[in-house]
Amino acid sequence: MKVVILAGGFGTRISEESYIKPKPMIEIGEAPILWHIMKYYSCYGFNEFVICCGYKGYVIKEYFADYYLHRSDITFDFAEDNKMIVHNNIAEPWKVTLVDTGEKAQTGARIHRIHKYVGNESFMLTYGDGISNVDIDQLLEFHKKGQRTVTMTAIQPGSRFGVLDFDEDSIGIEKFQEKPKEDGAWINAGFMVAEPKIFDYLRDDDNLVFEREVLNHLAADHMLAAYKHTGFWQCMDTMRDKHLLEGLWEQGNAPWKKW
Repeated sequence: MKVVILAGGFGTRISEESYIKPKPMIEIGEAPILWHIMKYYSCYGFNEFVICCGYKGYVIKEYFADYYLHRSDITFDFAEDNKMIVHNNIAEPWKVTLVDTGEKAQTGARIHRIHKYVGNESFMLTYGDGISNVDIDQLLEFHKKGQRTVTMTAIQPGSRFGVLDFDEDSIGIEKFQEKPKEDGAWINAGFMVAEPKIFDYLRDDDNLVFEREVLNHLAADHMLAAYKHTGFWQCMDTMRDKHLLEGLWEQGNAPWKKW
């Protein structure tokens, strides 16, 4: 099963760093948050990634093109055939497809444009700026039992995010609201599982926002479910968020570090 990561936004709320790189490339402990997300999925055996690039997507492409340079010790021998020797080669079991989904495209358009790379298969879907310790195996099992088109991970951060109204069974979602009503509401934390039928709800339109029209349409059709997660989750929207995540990493207390 492939993992699709949305990594094309402008990151305007963390412009101190996003003016030179896309937000998923902002570092935690000298590695991009995108790398942390991929390492986390890899711990559960998910090693095929489709990354939806947009704003400054070339930075992501260059990172993976020079991955060994970033992750290994290197000797450049200019005296003997201009050789490069890689020491302590760090190999990941990854297959990474980087797709230019448009600099100004919204999330719905980006997902639509990677259809051919995931084919007619179920896939994981998440954002390139949020990390968690959600149990991916349990999430997938929950999704299969629920038989909905999309299952998202729901958390309770208490403010500033779009909120979810649940059906009476507390599994399905009957409405997705872009703005919160009150602290303690459940929100979409990413870490989703999607069936191929999701592409019936998408179209090639730069203005199609997955979190508005698409999720609401799925909810109205009773095809959207939520896996409630009460553990760790943190996005990196601001420099304050970055410093929080870096502090956890440097102290050896990063809840997402399973490797």
